[in-house]
Amino acid sequence: MGAKLKIVLVEQRGMGGMIHYSYQMCTAMANMGADVTLATAREYELENFPHNFKVEPVMELWSLKTDPLLAELPRNALEALGRKIFWNTRRAFRAIQFVWQWVRLTNHLLKLKPDVIQFGTAKFPLEAFFYSILKRNGIILGQVCHEFEMREVSRNLFNRWSDALYITAFRSFDAIFLHGESNVAKFQSMFDIPMERLHSIPHGNEQIFPDTDQSIIIGERLRTKYGIDDSHLVVLFFGNVTPSKGIPDLIKAFESVHAHNPNARLIIAGMPSRFIDMNLLHKMVADLNLSDVVIFDSRYLDIEEIGPLMQLATVAVYPYLSITQSGALQVAYAFGKPVVATNVGGFPESVDDGKSGFLVPPEAPAELAEAILKIIDNPGLAKEMGAYAKHLSETRFAWEPIARDILNVYSRLVKPKDL
Repeated sequence: MGAKLKIVLVEQRGMGGMIHYSYQMCTAMANMGADVTLATAREYELENFPHNFKVEPVMELWSLKTDPLLAELPRNALEALGRKIFWNTRRAFRAIQFVWQWVRLTNHLLKLKPDVIQFGTAKFPLEAFFYSILKRNGIILGQVCHEFEMREVSRNLFNRWSDALYITAFRSFDAIFLHGESNVAKFQSMFDIPMERLHSIPHGNEQIFPDTDQSIIIGERLRTKYGIDDSHLVVLFFGNVTPSKGIPDLIKAFESVHAHNPNARLIIAGMPSRFIDMNLLHKMVADLNLSDVVIFDSRYLDIEEIGPLMQLATVAVYPYLSITQSGALQVAYAFGKPVVATNVGGFPESVDDGKSGFLVPPEAPAELAEAILKIIDNPGLAKEMGAYAKHLSETRFAWEPIARDILNVYSRLVKPKDL
C-alpha cells in the first residue's frame, strides 16, 4: 500500500465562512486517508473543535471580526469622507503586511514539502508570484475557486490590470474545482483555462455549527434583542452584506410581505462590506415605514450564534444579483430551513425549485415577495420544504464524496515516485 497523499490546505482567514468550509474539507480528506495540514491565520476560531488533521496557524493578518467603521453608520457626510480616507490609507499599510505574510507562508510551505497545496479563492492578484515559486519547486497546486468575478468594484484601469494577473494566477493551478457545471462553463469562457484542469464539485454542507448548552440562552438573547416572539414569522437574510446580495430588492419585497402578513419580520444579519452604504438601506426602510419590522444586526456573528439565529427563521432568503455558490444557503439547509433564492449562478443546481424552496428572477421584488409569502403563509409547506432541504444537506452536499473526488484528481497528478 502506498504512502498517504500529503496535502496542505491554505485558508488565509481563520474566521468566517471560508475557514468553516476548509475545516470540513480537511476533516473529510483526513477521513479518506490523506495526511492533511491546514495552514491558516493565528486568529483561528475553530481551535476548540475536534481535529483529525494538523493545523499550522502561520499568517498574522488583521481581524475580520470587528470593524466599528463598518458596523456603525457615519453620522454625516464629513464623517463618511473621513472614513473613506482612513480606509484607503489603512489599505496601503495592509497591502505591505499582506505581502510579508505571503513571504512567510511560502517559506513555511516549502519546508513542509507536501505533494499538493490546495488554496481557496485568490484574494489579491499578486498571489500569482508566490504560486509560481511553489510550482517551480515541483509542488502540485490546486484551488477550490469559490469566487472568480470582481462583483463589488468598478471596472477601472487598475482592475483590468488585476484581471490579467488573476489569469496568470489561475494558470498556475494544476486543478481548479468549481461549484457546479454552470460555473465551470463560465470560468472557462472568462479565463480560457484548459477544460482538463477544471472540475465540478458540489458546495459541501455546513453542518459545523455547535448546539451547546448555551444555545437556548443565546436564542432567547437574540429574541429579546430583535423583539421577536412566537407569533412572528421571521424572514432571514444571513451573510456578508454587499451590493451584489440584492438587499434593496429584499426590502422592497418585504413591504408587500408585511402588508399581507403583519406578523412577518425581516432580519438582515451580517457584517457590511466597505462597498455598501448602510445609511441608504436604513433610509429605504424608514421611507417604506418598515423601521419597526426590519431588524439590522450589522456585525460578525460568533459561531455559537449561528444555530440560534437560524432556529428563529421561518424562511431564509438569498436575493442575490450574481453568485457562484453560497455557503450561507448551505447553513439554512443544515438547519432544515426552506429557502427563496434568485436563479443566478449556481443556485439552480442547489435549490430544487418547489421542493427545498423557490427560485425567482433577480431584481424582481414582486416575485420575491410572492415566493416568501407562499412559505410563511403555509406552515405545512414550510415544514415539508425544510425537511427536504435537510435531506439534501445530508446527501447531495455530504463532504466525503466531495473529498474523494478531489483526492482522486490529485492522485492522478502526483507522480507515483513522489508518494
